[in-house]
Amino acid sequence: MSAFSLEILSTDGRARRGRLQTAHGPAETPAFMPVGTAATVKAMTVEAVASTGAEIVLGNTYHLMLRPTAERVARLGGLHRFMGWKGPILTDSGGFQVMSLSKFTTQSEDGVTFASHIDGSRHLLSPERSMEIQNLLDATITMAFDECPPLPLEERRLAESMRRSMRWAERSRAAFVPRPGYALFGINQGGISPELREESARALVSIGFEGYAIGGLAVGEPQEDMLRTLDVTVPFLPADKPRYLMGVGRPEDLVESVRRGVDMFDCVLPTRSGRTGKAFTRRGEINMRNARHRDDPRPIEEGCSCPACRSFSRAYIHHLIRAQEILGAMLLTWHNIQHYQDLMADLRRAIENQSLETFVRDFHATLNLGDIEPLEGGFPP
Repeated sequence: MSAFSLEILSTDGRARRGRLQTAHGPAETPAFMPVGTAATVKAMTVEAVASTGAEIVLGNTYHLMLRPTAERVARLGGLHRFMGWKGPILTDSGGFQVMSLSKFTTQSEDGVTFASHIDGSRHLLSPERSMEIQNLLDATITMAFDECPPLPLEERRLAESMRRSMRWAERSRAAFVPRPGYALFGINQGGISPELREESARALVSIGFEGYAIGGLAVGEPQEDMLRTLDVTVPFLPADKPRYLMGVGRPEDLVESVRRGVDMFDCVLPTRSGRTGKAFTRRGEINMRNARHRDDPRPIEEGCSCPACRSFSRAYIHHLIRAQEILGAMLLTWHNIQHYQDLMADLRRAIENQSLETFVRDFHATLNLGDIEPLEGGFPP
């Protein structure tokens, strides 16, 4: 089996179109990875996820260590067999969830001791334990254990947090079990401070990883701050390794981040929005609960290949959502994942054709149009 690698197939400005080679098959980049926190992309089967063009999905160390436990997953053949996904799986290290979900945590140089949000049991999650769990899960891409501090945060505290994450990154590297086609990604931290981001990047590169993530963004800061941080961070990350922007985001965030040289993304937004009655379209996000859709025979988006758009009207989707039928959440989630995968395919094509700036201009112009007007009188005469 060959080593984990990123092949750069073409570039357009700072944007890259590439192909990952992994132990569980290839994946085209730029890539959006649907989030399957608890070994499932909510409201989707793995066959449905794959049908959208998605090639990598996420699992989460924190949630899986608590339920059903990594040891149980390992006994059952690993996460791929457990959830039925044959392609690559990336597992988040658990650091963010420890900080965001647990009310009572005690942090030290060793790691984070926390109370389970399920039953209150106490656990220590350290770099070594995080690597052990992700190895038991058989994650294709393992993430280094880090601290993801909230923003805004005073510079002194931000620097302390980043430097602790870099020490934890070194311990993660030492504890990781290398295997052909598998990877460990380091996570760049430092808030929106250019100096701290550069220091973090240099520390990670000196340790050496198969890929580099940019963490600690999309946590409430304005988009311009996020993009400015990418502008100063990405140049310090190796050009021959994948770059992963964690937890981002909205379609416009993805487009602007690809322009700046980012290769990989994940976010719960398309699935969470689908479960709350919202759909993404080229002309922006729409709320399918709104009465404006109740007599509309048109699909959510013309030209979309998902089942919601191929087979059903806005009126029917609106009915399902208002009636709280499970099918409504399933169809909207499918549509949203399809929308994100289509956007990634369009970005890859634009980079290949050296037409990315034209694509970006047209993308923003269409987005600014807003949703199509309601159809007067419902069905046309």
